Amino acid sequence: MITWIGLCAGEVWKYLDTHDGKTSLKSLLAGIDAPRETILMAVGWLAREGHILMRGSGLKDCQLELRTSLKEIK
Repeated sequence: MITWIGLCAGEVWKYLDTHDGKTSLKSLLAGIDAPRETILMAVGWLAREGHILMRGSGLKDCQLELRTSLKEIK
């Protein structure tokens, strides 16, 4: 399971990188061919490691963004 989450985290990173570093959670879920739960775990992993920023809440309002500097992490 950890391997699949890690692979999916790579797909999330690639998706964000090809979409100017930001997207909505809803678009990400639609744009990656993986189970919803796996994508959400991958997003959580990347957020916990400080690689992405999450703004807003819920599926409709959550925006994801690749981190660009250490100042953005709090």
